[in-house]
Amino acid sequence: MADRATAGDGASGLRSNLALRVMAALVLAPLAIAAAWFGGAFWLGLATITVIGLFGEWLMIVGNLRRPVLFWGFLALAAVGISLGVGNLEIANLSVALGLFAMFLFSTPAHRSWTAIGLAYTAAALFACVLVRRDPAYGFIALIFVFLVVWITDILGYFVGRGLGGPKLWVRISPKKTWSGAIGGVLGSMAFAVAFAAAGYGKVLPMLLLGTVISVISQFGDLFESALKRQFGVKDSSQIIPGHGGLLDRLDGFMAAIIAAAIIGYMRSGTEAIGQGLLVW
Repeated sequence: MADRATAGDGASGLRSNLALRVMAALVLAPLAIAAAWFGGAFWLGLATITVIGLFGEWLMIVGNLRRPVLFWGFLALAAVGISLGVGNLEIANLSVALGLFAMFLFSTPAHRSWTAIGLAYTAAALFACVLVRRDPAYGFIALIFVFLVVWITDILGYFVGRGLGGPKLWVRISPKKTWSGAIGGVLGSMAFAVAFAAAGYGKVLPMLLLGTVISVISQFGDLFESALKRQFGVKDSSQIIPGHGGLLDRLDGFMAAIIAAAIIGYMRSGTEAIGQGLLVW
């Protein structure tokens, strides 16, 4: 009887957690899409505030909440956002450099490296979000493509992994993730990429490859955050999002994916047409 009650409680807890995840997604996804659609100050403001929150959670994970670190880190990211908003990449880069200097200056030796990595990583995500959307012709569509690949990877990874089970992907880092979930996420992203191309955005083969690469990289981003939390003995980055934990728990895959997408677009078309470089082959 006790075993059955425990099993029932576990199933009930799982359903409750899933309901929270769905409700959170129904609020956050439209907000992100709407801000991306309007672009400009709306997207810049959301991206900057979110990245500052991500860095704050990073500092909580690594245990470096010293006031000078928080102040100068947040100031550096805000300066990056403002500089990108007015189109001054030089000041944005300088803000990151000065922020990194402050991280080393005000952190203890045990925290310096991880704190600097956190600032660099979150700043890179902010650069990527703003520069991808800045492309007037393809910025919004490029963002939607990355959003959907990451979401499909996450959703199918969750349900396929729980439904099929099987060998674990990397037990030491993320005990619940399975190979079936990882492959299911990639296959779902590949199918979406083909549909995206069929709708007139890009050619089938390049989009298929792009969807695969971004899906895989988003999963590496997820594993990277899991490894970070395991390194410091933390379960969730925070409890700000019901059913998901923190911003970093929710956006770990997107951060890696948008940075990779921005690099691909930049290498093909330069700073002013990153969305085009990502989608037009």
